[in-house]
This record gives sequence, C-alpha cells and structure tokens, in this order.
Amino acid sequence: MSERFKKLNDLLRDEVAKILLAELEKEDNVLVTVIAADVSGTLEHATIKISVFPPDKAAEVLKKIGKQIYNIQQLLNERLAMRPIPKIRFEIDTTEERASQIEEKLKNLNN
Repeated sequence: MSERFKKLNDLLRDEVAKILLAELEKEDNVLVTVIAADVSGTLEHATIKISVFPPDKAAEVLKKIGKQIYNIQQLLNERLAMRPIPKIRFEIDTTEERASQIEEKLKNLNN
C-alpha cells in the first residue's frame, strides 16, 4: 500500500470516528470503536470497520449507523478537502472475537 493510501485511510478512520462520537446516539454500556478504513483504489468507495462491545449489540448499532449514513456522509463531505470523497459503508470487525475464540481453543488444548 502506498504512503498516500495509508494516510488517506488514517484520515478517513479518524474523521469518521469523530463524527460517530458526536452524532451517534449514546447507548448505555455500548462501546463503538472505529478500527480501520479501507479506501478503494479508485477513491470512490471506502469500508469503515467498527468494533462493538458487547458483541451482541453489533447488529443493532450497525442498523442505527445505516439509518444515519446519509448524514455521516454529508459531514464527511464538509470536513474533507478532497474530491472525490469516498462513499462509505460500515462493517463489523470481528478480528478480536476470532482471536478470543482461537485463544480459548489453544487454552483447552493445553488442559
């Protein structure tokens, strides 16, 4: 990955995180973290990976974000001084959950 795409991914991740922190309705006992952004080679699309704790609330949070995607995109358009602004979509990052499952299996092998 080129340095330019790395910087763009980092910028997009940070800006989306700020927008979600300000715009997403706060729910008790739910933590939403923006893990990464992955911009396509054409700069037209970007996938924003989020982590939700507790994991059983992930679908609900993703649905709420989906309802606000237009507003999130508009705020991003205002904040970034680049064109085109990638059209964003969100997905749940399950890396930590999978790592936890692998850890548990390894622990069971040792016992």
